[in-house]
Amino acid sequence: MYLGYNTNGMAHHELFDAVELLGEIGYRGVAITIDHGALPPAERYLSQRLTRLRRLLQDRGMRSVIETGARFLLDPRQKHAPTLISADAAARRRRIDFYRHAVECAAALDSDCVSLWSGALHDPSASAEGAMQRLAEGLAEVLQYGAEQGIAIGLEPEPGMLVDSMRRYEQLLTRIDAPSLRLTLDVGHLQCQGELPIAEMIRRWGPRLVNVHIEDMQRGRHEHRMFGEGEIDFPPVIRALAGAGYRGGVHVELSRHSHEAPQAARRAFEFLRPLIEESSQADES
Repeated sequence: MYLGYNTNGMAHHELFDAVELLGEIGYRGVAITIDHGALPPAERYLSQRLTRLRRLLQDRGMRSVIETGARFLLDPRQKHAPTLISADAAARRRRIDFYRHAVECAAALDSDCVSLWSGALHDPSASAEGAMQRLAEGLAEVLQYGAEQGIAIGLEPEPGMLVDSMRRYEQLLTRIDAPSLRLTLDVGHLQCQGELPIAEMIRRWGPRLVNVHIEDMQRGRHEHRMFGEGEIDFPPVIRALAGAGYRGGVHVELSRHSHEAPQAARRAFEFLRPLIEESSQADES
């Protein structure tokens, strides 16, 4: 298990500067959110930038995951649109093509996984059943492409979206080849959705984990907070991850802290590092 940081919390930093800064602080991984300034599909000299980024990660001894949750990358007017559950087939194809790009970036960087989510059902009259079927169909194509490139796909339950909880994630597994769909688990989302105790949820879903997001949060409020500003008791969470045999990244996601990213990243590191080290020592004893 290693500690990383999501670049969506460093929106005002150039990507390579962000990686350098995180490495200097001591992070051993980075969750790269593809965005306008970070490996977008139409980026000029993409191949050269990926080569440079892979070399930087290797030199720093850092691992990576690819995140796909940029707010306005595909549509400047509607956040997170289009998605795999969009009613329009051409819109869904744009999202699938974007995920294929993400998989290719992950393969070039030797990343642990590509992380994605379902999308929100904005039309209250639309069928959730139909949306779930579209999601399953789109995911099947993405999963196949990921398998061809040797990249794992982790779906993240996200408050406000069609798959907003572990209960809905479990329902999705009945519609798709279950072993091929992994899990990106956001610790704060469990708190927000009241899926408690968090440690028990981690133990239950540990075998499927491929990526973990972490921040503080309050029940019923989807606000990513600095550690100590929410309600989560973190030592049992970290111990549960270690006990589940999780060896991937635990990525800090403070997406609303870009205005103070260097300070926020250091505070988060100083809070979490002792917990990670303690769990590692206990696991080895």
